[in-house]
Amino acid sequence: MAQGAVHHGPHHEVSIWPFPIGIGTLLIPIAFTMFFHYGWQMPGLVTGAVGLILILIGAAGWANEHFQVDRDEGYGWIGILSFILSELVIFGTIFAFFWMARVNHAQQWSQWIPEGISLATAGFLTLILWASSFTIFKAEIALEEEGNTGKALVWVLITFILGALFVVLHMKEWVHLWSEGFTLSANAYGTGFYALTGLHTSHVLVGLITQLYVMWLLITGKMNKDKPTLMRATSAYWHFVDVMWMLVAGTAYLVGTAAL
Repeated sequence: MAQGAVHHGPHHEVSIWPFPIGIGTLLIPIAFTMFFHYGWQMPGLVTGAVGLILILIGAAGWANEHFQVDRDEGYGWIGILSFILSELVIFGTIFAFFWMARVNHAQQWSQWIPEGISLATAGFLTLILWASSFTIFKAEIALEEEGNTGKALVWVLITFILGALFVVLHMKEWVHLWSEGFTLSANAYGTGFYALTGLHTSHVLVGLITQLYVMWLLITGKMNKDKPTLMRATSAYWHFVDVMWMLVAGTAYLVGTAAL
C-alpha cells in the first residue's frame, strides 16, 4: 500500500456554540415568567439579560466558525427558511388575539381608537420598508453577481439607515399615542396594537444588528462572492420583516380603526 494513501471518510463538524444559544433561549421564557407572573422584576431582568447575552455570544461564535471554511456549502437557505417559518407561528398567535378581540369587543371598539393614530404615518413607514427591501436586494446582487464588496457595503448601509429611521419614527409615534392615554393596558386595542407593532419592531432591531455584522464582515473582507450565505440570510430575513409589516400595519391600523 502506498505510504501517502489518504483515507476519505465522513466529516462531522463539532461546535460548542449551539449550547450557549440553547441555554440563552431557555432563560428568556423563564425571565418573562419571573417578571410578569411572579413579580420578580430585578431577577427577571437579570435572567433575561443573561439569556440575551448568551444568545448573542453563541450566534457570534457560530457565525465566526462559518468563515473559517474556504467556501459556503449552500445550506444556509434551509436554516433561514426554517427560522422564518417558526416566526410565522409567533406572529400568527398575536394576529389571532387581535382579530378575536376586534370581534368580541366590536360594540365598544370605536371608543378605544385614539385621535392621534395616523394612517399617513403607517403609509410612510411602509414606504420606508419597501425602499429598504430594494436596497438589501441590491446589496445581495452586488455581492453575489458582481463580486463588488464595496458596492454591497454601501447598499447595506443605506438599508440600515432606512431601518433605523423606521424604528425612530415608529417609537416617536408610540410616545405620542402613549401620552394620549393609548397605553398597553388601556384596552384590548392598545394591547393588540403594541403587541403587534412591538413584536415587529423587535424583529426590525434584530435585522439591524445583523446588518451591522454584515457590514463588518464586508469591511474586513471575511464576506465575499464565495461566502454569500449570511448576506442571503440577512436579505431573506429583511424581506420577511417587510412583508410582515404589511400584515401588521393592515391589522393594527386599517382593521383597528375601521368601523364595523
